[in-house]
Amino acid sequence: MAEIVGGFLLPHDPLIFQASDAAPAAQRDRVFGAYAHIRDRIAALSADTAIVVGADHYILFGPQCLPSFLIATGDLDGPVERLPGFDRAPVAAHPILARHLFDSGRAQGFDWACAKAMTLDHSIMIPHKLCIEPHAGMRTIPVYLASGVAPLIAKRRALSLGEMIGRAVHDFPGDERVVVIGSGGISHWVGMAEMGRVNEDFDRRLLDMLVNGDCEAIADLEDDAIVAEGGNGALEVRNFLCAMGAIGHGLQGEVIAYEAVPQWITGLGFVELKRAA
Repeated sequence: MAEIVGGFLLPHDPLIFQASDAAPAAQRDRVFGAYAHIRDRIAALSADTAIVVGADHYILFGPQCLPSFLIATGDLDGPVERLPGFDRAPVAAHPILARHLFDSGRAQGFDWACAKAMTLDHSIMIPHKLCIEPHAGMRTIPVYLASGVAPLIAKRRALSLGEMIGRAVHDFPGDERVVVIGSGGISHWVGMAEMGRVNEDFDRRLLDMLVNGDCEAIADLEDDAIVAEGGNGALEVRNFLCAMGAIGHGLQGEVIAYEAVPQWITGLGFVELKRAA
């Protein structure tokens, strides 16, 4: 049967490419070093498939259609945005496992939206480019949550969706070794008056919750309080909860790196998720 062998939480800040030189060189090196560390950990885990949980930012769906959660089950390419150093190119997909996740979810009361073909945005493509693409033959399954703009998926629903994904992977008859990646920033205010602010205190408190695997404490955070302390971008914590749910109970986290980078308008946190020994 297939197995989830690891998980990671990481940022998808496009400014690391669009304004790479704006940040101090030492911080830039530590950020890219954290992505490289995750890339190497994925290799060490002998993973062959990544489920990446990202957020729409009105880039893919716009205000006309905002699915609570969506899975892409067919051909993939990206990125849809123009990012320095990115050429739009095909992305290796895993349609059989993706369809299994879709069918398993529907059977358990999770009414997925489905994309039979998709051009991916930066929330999936940045982790793909830096952590997945370097591994020849590795496949990506994109999952998008309504975690960037309202109406937002409930945090506990995001957690439950992740738990369903974990069960479905376990039930898959193949021998895939899967990692789950929750893609999102911590504190950042997107298009708001506070844009450029980073709240390191909020970020550190959230990282402590992630290290302790405290899904309930994260799910209990009120959205108004998240926006006040961490900005509207920190609502992407839903992506973290989904990934944590897929890893399962007895979860612990290990901080790989944290950098508060106002020049990139974001608190950038990197965490590896592990089951407690």
